[in-house]
Amino acid sequence: MSKSIVDGAMKGAGKYTGAQRARLYRLGIRRFFRLPASVLSLGDNGAFNYADELVPPVTVEETLDFYEGCGFDAGVSVDHIIFGYDPQASFEEVDAAWAERRRITLRLAEEFITRISDEGLKVQPVGAAQGWSPASYADSVRQLQLMGYSRIALGGMVPLKTKDILECLRAIDAVRSPSTELHLLGITRFDSMDAFSEYGVTSFDSTSAFRQAFMDDRNNFHTETDSFIALRVPQVDGNPTLKRAILAGRVSQKEAVAQERMCLRALRDFDGSERAVQTTLTELGTYETICQINKSNLPEYERTLRAAPWTVCECSLCRQLGIEIAIFRGTERNKRRGFHNMSVLASKMKKLKSNMLVSTIRSNHG
Repeated sequence: MSKSIVDGAMKGAGKYTGAQRARLYRLGIRRFFRLPASVLSLGDNGAFNYADELVPPVTVEETLDFYEGCGFDAGVSVDHIIFGYDPQASFEEVDAAWAERRRITLRLAEEFITRISDEGLKVQPVGAAQGWSPASYADSVRQLQLMGYSRIALGGMVPLKTKDILECLRAIDAVRSPSTELHLLGITRFDSMDAFSEYGVTSFDSTSAFRQAFMDDRNNFHTETDSFIALRVPQVDGNPTLKRAILAGRVSQKEAVAQERMCLRALRDFDGSERAVQTTLTELGTYETICQINKSNLPEYERTLRAAPWTVCECSLCRQLGIEIAIFRGTERNKRRGFHNMSVLASKMKKLKSNMLVSTIRSNHG
């Protein structure tokens, strides 16, 4: 969880109401989110929210107050993102602003871990490393280890291609202590997880699987081997384009509401038969016309309906909600699909870890 989400930052107020924020501080993050004992919490400063500032607008003291006040298990030191990558730029020739952001990040990391030690704080310190090249990232990790960090978060890598991340990890590995664990900030790249782990990456954070449930045009419902578009049935009173068309007299509100209900009825009656597939596609197509959709999604809808992935998913949400989990509609409904996607990611990771363990056992025993 980012401090900026709770307390706000340069780009405006946080997303928590005053009452929610007070409750979080009062209960602590574990009770607030009802986290099981097996789940650890990690806080960060939310550097993306002040990336345009010359210096971070928050202090180490304020950040530690947030971590300690909410009872985080671990917290990332205050950093300043470098939005640029040039693997050939030397320390002497690099953009002065990039070099200064790295200096600021390292200075604040030293203050961060010193305060934790001097004040006897409980939060585990995670040092933030910024860079613009494999060499600069490696040097940041080297300096953070000298400060006493055994867990280091690599920031600013979200825009990088996977090959660039791997080049940085290889350079870091040359200076990384065997006991130092790396965390990738904002990166999933599932297909490369095994390669990342070879260079000391033990954790990562990313909202991509969750956000794709309602932000992606096509890949809304994930399975372990594929992804599907969600079945869009926008609410008549919640779709700005449709509301404008109704107010302009181009669409009948009565007709729109009636067709919205017809779509939902067809989906909820869906039994997987050929007749049900055609009936549902007809209703969805009619509603697309009423909603003035420029590009039809019917071919993708047909693929989703014929596969019916919710019927074979073992997650509790799919078992409880059935086809409802695949309907793109209100915020809460879409977020439930996001949690389904997260459960799929967790399952894939468990199998990846299992395969890696088998590979290790085989290599150790011939």
